[in-house]
Amino acid sequence: MASKLQTMEEPRDVAQHFLVRHRQILLPLLHVGIFSATYLSAFLLRFDFNIPSTFVVSIKATLPAVVMIKLIVFAISGQLSGWWRTLAFRDLLGVSLASVLSLATLGAAAYFSNSITVPQSVLVLDALLTLLFIGGLRSSIRTFAEFVQPVLATNRYKRAALLGTDEETIFLASQIQSHGRLSLNVCGLISISPQKRNKHLPSGLAILGNLRELRNVIQDSRIETLLVHTEILDGRDMRWVMDECNALGTQLQIVPRFEDRMHGKGKIPTREIRIDDLLRRDEAKLDLQSIAEIVSGKCVLVTGAGGSIGSEICRQLIRFEPKQLILLGRGENRIYHIEQELRHQVTATKLEPVIADIRDAHTIQAVFEQYRPDCVFHAAAHKHVPLMERSIREAIVNNVVGTRTVCDAADRFGVSRFVMISSDKAVHPTSVMGASKRAAEMYVQCISRRSSTRFMTVRFGNVLGSAGSVVPLFKRQIAEGGPITVTDARMTRFFMTIPEASQLVLQASTLGKGGDLFVLDMGSPIRIVDLAKDMIRLSGLPENAIEIVFTGVRPGEKMHEELADDDGMISPTSHPKIMSIQPVPVDEVAFKEAVKKMLEYEGDPSLVRQKLLRIDEVRFADSKFEKIHS
Repeated sequence: MASKLQTMEEPRDVAQHFLVRHRQILLPLLHVGIFSATYLSAFLLRFDFNIPSTFVVSIKATLPAVVMIKLIVFAISGQLSGWWRTLAFRDLLGVSLASVLSLATLGAAAYFSNSITVPQSVLVLDALLTLLFIGGLRSSIRTFAEFVQPVLATNRYKRAALLGTDEETIFLASQIQSHGRLSLNVCGLISISPQKRNKHLPSGLAILGNLRELRNVIQDSRIETLLVHTEILDGRDMRWVMDECNALGTQLQIVPRFEDRMHGKGKIPTREIRIDDLLRRDEAKLDLQSIAEIVSGKCVLVTGAGGSIGSEICRQLIRFEPKQLILLGRGENRIYHIEQELRHQVTATKLEPVIADIRDAHTIQAVFEQYRPDCVFHAAAHKHVPLMERSIREAIVNNVVGTRTVCDAADRFGVSRFVMISSDKAVHPTSVMGASKRAAEMYVQCISRRSSTRFMTVRFGNVLGSAGSVVPLFKRQIAEGGPITVTDARMTRFFMTIPEASQLVLQASTLGKGGDLFVLDMGSPIRIVDLAKDMIRLSGLPENAIEIVFTGVRPGEKMHEELADDDGMISPTSHPKIMSIQPVPVDEVAFKEAVKKMLEYEGDPSLVRQKLLRIDEVRFADSKFEKIHS
């Protein structure tokens, strides 16, 4: 049946295409026929359909001139175009003006002509008939497009309704109905006011019901598509409407306001969010020469190469054409994807994907022995704060012991530079994740004092767009109609983009002398709720279109993050976006003993958590060891 309907529609589509394509020729010919018909009709009406023979001669003599004058007047006034679908009051005014101008021109020509006589009443009748014929024909074309064609081709037009009875919605409904190519047949409007129902508006659109009756209206009127412009409902009501439409299988389309459409803002339903829009910071300028000196032609190993940061570091490194790039990670799918992505780039770099766990000392040693990397970027780590609160031992084994394993291998095999990726959550840690990263920083400081390898740590805040950041979560929640879940209205975070952080990590690797702790300039802290509102607006919606729900601070989370400890002095470096922090000396013996006891402890996990959060106290104090994990 569908194929039969399709074959029936094809000739009409071909004909419509032909008419549109050749309208520059067809429209003047059509007007010639109309002008001829109106002129003859005017004589017939003037003489009661019995034209005297003397005036028959006048008709033959004047018809070509009359038609030509009217064509010129209509062409100059712009009334030979715009026939196919659009007709507004302004168009009728234009036709009326062209008819009056034609009447005036023909009247003047008849007045100054001595050889041919045309009654003035004929000219007046001709003007009125021209307005009637052309206006009526153009009205019939629009009427056919809006009302008849959707009925004749029901398989091509979805039954649609619009939410609201305001001027914006009525105007939008008229636009959709007159446009025709949107394949929507507007059946009526749904009022958001319970008082308005079962009425007709002056525009001819019916009010099918009100918002409280939405489910019944959709079912009774067989609505397939519901359109809502962005500012008619608040976030809570918009989400309820979306749930109702999903339950009934009705498509919901969110349409920008007329002002936004005129200025090119927004799309239907939303536009893709660009991560850079959320920060509006200048791009970091890199010293490419210094990076190339330590990377180009060298063997570079990246741990956690399949993660958000690790994979971006690989993308940045490939630009400098290292001799060999080792992509080490535990997740085979992620390593496979970044390997395939990098292989599409034209480069002389040899890619070596390695599936390995940084906690496996034997495997890590074998990897270092086989490839002998010159530089190591250590990005492998567990980073999810709430999950690590439930998996304390896993956080310690992976983030602390895993880092120690990779550091020891780098030291043993004479790696030139070792860069560990840390987090601002390592400052005054209140979470297992933050404390484990602080412990990893401490071990890097310990080994740097006795190794020829230049060990360094780069600390930065949240990265926008990473797998664990709020941006993918917010994007999904916006696409689902909300609500957006934010922990607390006061909570702030430092944010960077993934490329921005990765580029500065490479730059920091050129600055380290050994034992360095770098902090990246992340700008001012941003409130999470402001980030959510920005994402709503960048989606093409007003802030109140999506509801924001506050869920409360989760275990281990801080209200505000910090860049450095109280006793850590921040000083500038040669790069304006990279700062250096004076690390506090750590007692390596006490540190290793504390980690060992935490791993061996089999009692209450909360006690292990307390010890881990106090790991920062294992440091030198007045030339004596402060051992708190006795």
